[in-house]
Amino acid sequence: MENKRINGNDLIALGYKENHTLGAALKINSKRHGFTRAEMLAKFKSVLENPTAYTEDTIFSVLAESILGQDVVDATLIALNEDPVEYTIYGASGIEAGAKEQMKVAMKLPVTVAGALMPDAHQGYGLPIGGVLATDNAVIPYGVGVDIGCRMVLSIFDLPASLLDTDTATLKETILKHTRFGAGNGYLKHERVDHAVLDNKLFAENDLLRSLKDKAWTQLGSSGGGNHFVEFGIVEFVEKDAELNIEKGLYLGLLTHSGSRGLGATVAAHYTKLAKTLCKLPYQAQNLAYLDLNTMEGQEYWLAMNLAGDYASACHEVIHDKIKDALGAELLAKIENHHNFAWKETWNDREVVVHRKGATPAAKGVMGIIPGSMATPGFLVRGKGEMAAIQSASHGAGRLMSRTQAIKTLAATELKDMLADRGITLLGAGMDEAPMAYKDIHTVMASQEELVDVVAKFSPKIVRMADDGSRED
Repeated sequence: MENKRINGNDLIALGYKENHTLGAALKINSKRHGFTRAEMLAKFKSVLENPTAYTEDTIFSVLAESILGQDVVDATLIALNEDPVEYTIYGASGIEAGAKEQMKVAMKLPVTVAGALMPDAHQGYGLPIGGVLATDNAVIPYGVGVDIGCRMVLSIFDLPASLLDTDTATLKETILKHTRFGAGNGYLKHERVDHAVLDNKLFAENDLLRSLKDKAWTQLGSSGGGNHFVEFGIVEFVEKDAELNIEKGLYLGLLTHSGSRGLGATVAAHYTKLAKTLCKLPYQAQNLAYLDLNTMEGQEYWLAMNLAGDYASACHEVIHDKIKDALGAELLAKIENHHNFAWKETWNDREVVVHRKGATPAAKGVMGIIPGSMATPGFLVRGKGEMAAIQSASHGAGRLMSRTQAIKTLAATELKDMLADRGITLLGAGMDEAPMAYKDIHTVMASQEELVDVVAKFSPKIVRMADDGSRED
């Protein structure tokens, strides 16, 4: 107990309010300053009860001043609604309490219209991953997420799935040659490719984007770290799909997952900071700071967000084109969908801004891809347009445990045996991406049968991920 870290709940139990004073206390606590846990708690209690005695203290003066001025500061904050808007949860029993609490806070925002929580949800920054939030003419940078426009793209080739057995070495070499992985990684000047997305006029009109153009060119066609991947696998249609015009059978497929790389991450950081200065929310909602789309700042972010989304799509296009050409294959179909984005949509006859942070668009007839893990199947789906879910579905299986927990507790031998048993070749990745760190994809899919129809199954067989420990996802 003595080594247990002091958290926000401990301070709230002492009488601290959920505002900036709590943040100031936690910042001080992060350094501990040589105090034991009990001594630090006693200090926090003493400062709260008698802040004037600590205004000159070298450690606690900032906290004391914060406590003394909190009533004045709180009066300048945008008030949250006391009664949160009701929202629908799918697969509630498999979702951690922290994600539900984050969603509850989001439903109190004065701009919130509707919300839903997908069955793969888990705690994130601001809006939980797997959270869907509809707002009135406002966009939340952390409601979109850091990896703006992150997406799944599936190419189904006119090649038999049997190539995964007969030409494993060739397919492995193709993935290694035509992909580049990891946070900050990209291509040398003589390796770079051109794409129309780099001609977007925003790169000349927006100072931030201008400074990022060279990085964007360097990283065009590369993939991030963490859960980003490029996979060859078996696409199985149990019956003909008339809309895609694909017959029943097994096909070679290429599935990729990545986003807007350093461009998107920098845009997210810049406009989140800007939103927090313009939109002063109570402590528990600070990461949900929003930008009014009627303001210059709101329009700037909206345009930058859309550019980052287009850039993410271009990265996938480059990868898929390189690999298709290397295989000498023809496309039967190519399906693409993205998350970590905001869309202007109509919900119950009104225009809203729909944030899908780690959630897949699933309007009626819209195609999507919901992956499992490196050793479990993913699914090609078609949306049903369920309005209670704000026309959304999960974007994957969702994490069952944190990356740190996975690295500390999961055994490499168990992963090796699982991959061997299922005939999967893994190139890169760490234990934080082991299948055991994820929820069961079949349970997640069962929780959203009213949201999507399954069209085909994708079984990964050759999986390429970052092997440098980077977590840009």
